[in-house]
Amino acid sequence: MKLVIIDYGAGNIKSIQFAFKRLGIDAVLSNNVDEIKAADKVIFPGVGEASSAMKMLQESGLDKVIPTLKQPVLGICLGMQLMCNHSEEGNTKGLGIFNVDVKKFSNSVKVPQMGWNVITDLKSDLFKGIKNKEFMYLVHSFYAENCDESIAKTGYEIEYASALLKDNFYGVQFHPEKSSLAGEQILKNFLELKTNN
Repeated sequence: MKLVIIDYGAGNIKSIQFAFKRLGIDAVLSNNVDEIKAADKVIFPGVGEASSAMKMLQESGLDKVIPTLKQPVLGICLGMQLMCNHSEEGNTKGLGIFNVDVKKFSNSVKVPQMGWNVITDLKSDLFKGIKNKEFMYLVHSFYAENCDESIAKTGYEIEYASALLKDNFYGVQFHPEKSSLAGEQILKNFLELKTNN
């Protein structure tokens, strides 16, 4: 299997690589369009600030490429948020894959949400073998609103979408690569996805 992690300068890339290495997969880091298109599976990572990350995608032309991918794609953290319509962070226009906006938590809660929290209302084969209210590791100040494309929810101030699915595009707000055995199971499930679920 060829697994490509999109390398566009905004990433928690090493920890993701190590997580797949534990599963026996050598993930390739690449910003080469042909290599990304030829991959069996694609990871779209992200750590940092939305507007500067989007600028890096635009400079490399990847903002046009990612929405056209046909294989399973998994956006992680900021990667998932950039796949939405719009983010309040830096007033950023997203890739428009998920039909939902990204909002900022209010000042009435500690921001960023950092640490372990549960995921509920799990749908899709991405969560095969994962129990409801499983703990995942999160670090974020912005969230995707609940919507028809939600396949997992988390409560922090409000209930929001902690995972999204549309066609072959998956997104998770949490960091599976830092979420112990349950997170590893989700990455394994992603590798095993055959078609759209």
